[in-house]
Amino acid sequence: MTTATLPLFPLHTVLFPGGPLALRIFEPRYLDLVRRCFKDQSGFGVTTILEGDEGGAVTRLATTGTLARLVDFDPLPDGLLGITCLGEERFRVLRHWQQPDGLNLGEVRYLAPEAASELPAELAHLADLLREVLPKLGRGYAHVAARYEDAGWVANRWAEVLPLNSEEKLALLELEAPLERLALVAAWSARQPPAEHV
Repeated sequence: MTTATLPLFPLHTVLFPGGPLALRIFEPRYLDLVRRCFKDQSGFGVTTILEGDEGGAVTRLATTGTLARLVDFDPLPDGLLGITCLGEERFRVLRHWQQPDGLNLGEVRYLAPEAASELPAELAHLADLLREVLPKLGRGYAHVAARYEDAGWVANRWAEVLPLNSEEKLALLELEAPLERLALVAAWSARQPPAEHV
């Protein structure tokens, strides 16, 4: 497992591998980061804020995050920059610090990618429901490559669209076994409707 220094984007959300993330960028530190990512074809780490604010001081971050890769951008009518990212590898934050310009950096260790695992027949209905739900969630999912036969991919998409809080989503991200994640989202999906949009 490799280590790297990665710019971090702390948020009150959780990004899953293979999933979309739409952001509105206006702070100079993040505009500079986006420019560098486009120029270098690099990504940044999305980590969940456990204590603190997105626009201010972050006092505690989750130790598990996901690499985000820029796939689209759009100048917005309000003058802000809209970007769309896709989640890639998960990582563990070994240590993090803040530059003078306010940008957070972290020394991270990438986790091994999850191997594809077959969707159990008894949970195939979750993939069928996703086929109906995802097209209704807007253009963010236009960049997501469909893998309805993969248990981990199906689990990640349900983890995104179910109305769970950040702590519950983070607990799902931290699970090492895709089938365990799928079993949990199956239990939650039986009692909660999916969110209307991402």
